[in-house]
Amino acid sequence: MPIPNTTLLSLIEDTAEQHLTTPDQHLTHALANSAQHNLPSISITPLQGQHLSLLAQLTHAQSVLEIGTLGGYSTIWFAKTGARVTSIEIDPKHRAVALENLHHAGLDANIVLGAALDVLPRLYEAGDRFDFVFVDADWGEQWEYFDWAAKLTRKGGAIYVDNVVQMMMGDGEDGVKSEGSLVVRAGKDERVRATLVPTISAHKNPGNAFIDGFLLAIVL
Repeated sequence: MPIPNTTLLSLIEDTAEQHLTTPDQHLTHALANSAQHNLPSISITPLQGQHLSLLAQLTHAQSVLEIGTLGGYSTIWFAKTGARVTSIEIDPKHRAVALENLHHAGLDANIVLGAALDVLPRLYEAGDRFDFVFVDADWGEQWEYFDWAAKLTRKGGAIYVDNVVQMMMGDGEDGVKSEGSLVVRAGKDERVRATLVPTISAHKNPGNAFIDGFLLAIVL
C-alpha cells in the first residue's frame, strides 16, 4: 500500500489526537511558553507524549531518566504518571524554560545541566538506576546514550531511543548496514532485546510525509 497523501495523514493524526488525548492546560502552556522563549519547535507530539506515558505505566516505571529536556514537554508527560524524573539538558536556557513549565504545572523533576556523556557516568557511579530511559538528544551519539542507558536501567526496564530511522536514513545504505549502526549494535548486545518501530507523520513536516521511527528495548 502506498504512503497516504499528507492530507489524509494529517486527518488521521488530528482524529487520533482529538479522540485519544485529553486537553491539558499544563502541556499546552509548556509548548506556548517554549515557543515564546524561541526554543526550537522539535518537541514530541501529543500522541507521542501519550504513548510514552502509557509505556511508562505499562512498565510500572517509578523512576524515569530522560536524555534531552528541551522545554520539558516530555518531562511533564512522564511526571504526570507519578514517576520521579531525572532529565539531562546541555543548554542553560532550555533548562530554565523547562523548570518554568514544570513549576507552572505544579510538578517537580531533577533537571541536570550538562553534557549527557559527562552526566551519565556520574549517575552510574552514584548508584542511580532507572525503570525507563527516554533518549531524545544528539542523533550522532545515539549508541553512546544507549550503552549508558543499558547500564543505568534495571532488569526488566525499558529504553526508548527516538529518531533512529531518521539517523539511519541520513547515513545512507552503507551506514544502515554498518557495524556501528545502533540497530546492528543493539541486535548484538546481550544486555537487551530490542525492536525498531517505524513511524510516519504529516505534522512533523507539513506538506510532506515525515518518516521516522524509534528503537525500543527491554533490559534482560
